[in-house]
Amino acid sequence: MIHGGEAIRKLALNLARYTGLAPLAKPFVGGIGAILMLHRVTATPEKPNSVNRHLNIAPAFLDALIVDMKARGYVFVSLDEAIERIKLGGKGDQFATITADDAYRDNMTEALPVLEKHGAPITIYTAPGLIDGAADLWWDVVEDIVDTSSRLTLQTARGATVVDCLTPGRKIQAVARLNAWLTLEVPEAEQGAALRELARANGYNFDSGRPCTLMNWDELRTMAAHPLVTIGAHTVNHRNLKRLSEADARHEIDDVRRILHERLGQEPRHFAYPYGYPSAVGCREVGFARDAGYASAVTTRHGVLRAEHAGFLHALPRISVNGRYQSVAHLRTMLSGVTTPLANAGKMVVTI
Repeated sequence: MIHGGEAIRKLALNLARYTGLAPLAKPFVGGIGAILMLHRVTATPEKPNSVNRHLNIAPAFLDALIVDMKARGYVFVSLDEAIERIKLGGKGDQFATITADDAYRDNMTEALPVLEKHGAPITIYTAPGLIDGAADLWWDVVEDIVDTSSRLTLQTARGATVVDCLTPGRKIQAVARLNAWLTLEVPEAEQGAALRELARANGYNFDSGRPCTLMNWDELRTMAAHPLVTIGAHTVNHRNLKRLSEADARHEIDDVRRILHERLGQEPRHFAYPYGYPSAVGCREVGFARDAGYASAVTTRHGVLRAEHAGFLHALPRISVNGRYQSVAHLRTMLSGVTTPLANAGKMVVTI
């Protein structure tokens, strides 16, 4: 099932590609480089047809993308070097740096061999609460609860609601409804408790042998010692910062540096806002990240990098490399820069 918005975006990508607009425009709007955003990288996803399959790409696709970008003149650099290049206005070759959110284990087992093959560095943004289990990968849990149910009872502020999960189409709608409930209706600090009560009330065993999809601390220490890997911060508990009080948001941004330093022996220099879209990060949150002393912070806003981003190092856009657009041609079009203003109401310099 293809989402309507996804179909429209693919149509736009194909139009830009087949009309020749993308390659013609690239010298003018292609910018100085790009930050690529990954989540999972595996050839064998546990649920290849899941609602969350867009979070996954195959290692072979990552390999093909790096080969294509190198052939077109991109150099792959660490995030530290990328920031220095931005400060210098992007003098020299176009560059790319790879980032990955949440510290999925397959970043180590399946993505890293591809990166080693090409000498391509990666920054992995890590939330200690997710690693310790204090915070949940709630988007996976919601999907599992829906997958094991034909109908759910959801307790909302307006009372109990029955959610139909009988058919594949209804399950997709149910996941969307539960996602909206958790991220919009439930207070951020109560999200974990609400999720566990949803599971309990609907007969789902929360701890029934769920596969551990994230790296543990020993694996993260091994990765942190790898010459191609930088560990970045992703808040303490993967919270939507915009939904938190100032004190709680600053705790999430500041304390993660201390925790990662204690656990890994290195203090992170780079930060990624959880979710990263407009309802999760604004001027306030950017100020908090700057105050905390990070060298950079990234959003999930779609866009290439431009020289002007030297003044916005704590509100940098990324190009999402995900399962919806697992095509080198699609990524080539995105990297041309033509989709940056299309996705951002005409803005070429994307910040927040």
